[in-house]
Amino acid sequence: MQRDLFELASDLARRGEPFVLATVVARQPPISAQVGDMAIVTRDRSFHGWVGGSCTRPTVIAEAIQALEEGRPRLVALAPDVDAYGRAGLKVMPMTCHSGGTVEIYIQPVLPAPRLLVYGVSPTARALARLALAMGYRVCAVDPAADSAAFPGVEDIAVDPENTRFEKGSAPLFAVVATQGQWDEKAILAAIAQSPDYLAVMASAKRFDEMRAWLGGQVPEAALLRIKNPAGLDIGAERPEEIAVSILAEIVREHRRAAPFPLHPREESATRSEPAFEARDPVCGMTVSNAIHRAHHDGHEYFFCCSGCRERFLSTPKRYVDAEATR
Repeated sequence: MQRDLFELASDLARRGEPFVLATVVARQPPISAQVGDMAIVTRDRSFHGWVGGSCTRPTVIAEAIQALEEGRPRLVALAPDVDAYGRAGLKVMPMTCHSGGTVEIYIQPVLPAPRLLVYGVSPTARALARLALAMGYRVCAVDPAADSAAFPGVEDIAVDPENTRFEKGSAPLFAVVATQGQWDEKAILAAIAQSPDYLAVMASAKRFDEMRAWLGGQVPEAALLRIKNPAGLDIGAERPEEIAVSILAEIVREHRRAAPFPLHPREESATRSEPAFEARDPVCGMTVSNAIHRAHHDGHEYFFCCSGCRERFLSTPKRYVDAEATR
């Protein structure tokens, strides 16, 4: 059975799907599970393996889904006497089986590595790939001149961006255009086609305005407004490696602000203290529900789908307020 589980885990990881590995780490008889017994729980609540009978499985599935949503492991136990068995770091729940017994199960979420698309072979593009690999990202280098010499250690290299589609699965997908004058506009079009969660373009404000003008008739305005420029956090970076650090720092910030895998959005919204509501993001036009990104201007509150849209609004609020009034 364990061999089948390992093959399943390998297949899920290859496809970029999150799952939980539950392992029995302690037991007190009578209990059918043995130390070392394992099970895999996928985000659709499918259960594979063995960590105990019918009294154990529902609890493991529920805790596994919670672990996926939080992105953190946990140690749980099922015991007849909850108060007597408790200790720090252990979540104890009642064992409902009439046979009794106690079992401790370690629940480890296995989340797919975030993916980073790097467009270009510039020094900053290469530095981005090196640093992202060191951080555990799955890196895809995209450029007609890209090869393993320019991007050592990168397994996914595409030389035909227009005809390449990267499947990200459930993993977040980030994209950075660092072509720096070589094929900028085409790279942005290729990046937008991948529907990334984050897209940044390395370019001066003047050059980026030229790009936007060229792209204006080819992609929706909302897509252009979601592009981050300048790319990265303002840390005074100058060298390619420093610029790469600033961009990756911004990616980490955006990644951590979002829940790893919001599997039950309806249940989550139902537990919030404030009622559910919908509003229109004045920057990108997206409909947002219970937005956490908000801003006040001229006595009104506005809601945004992400921090990037909020920052753009705050930079020139009148522009977006006037545009919203004409919609």
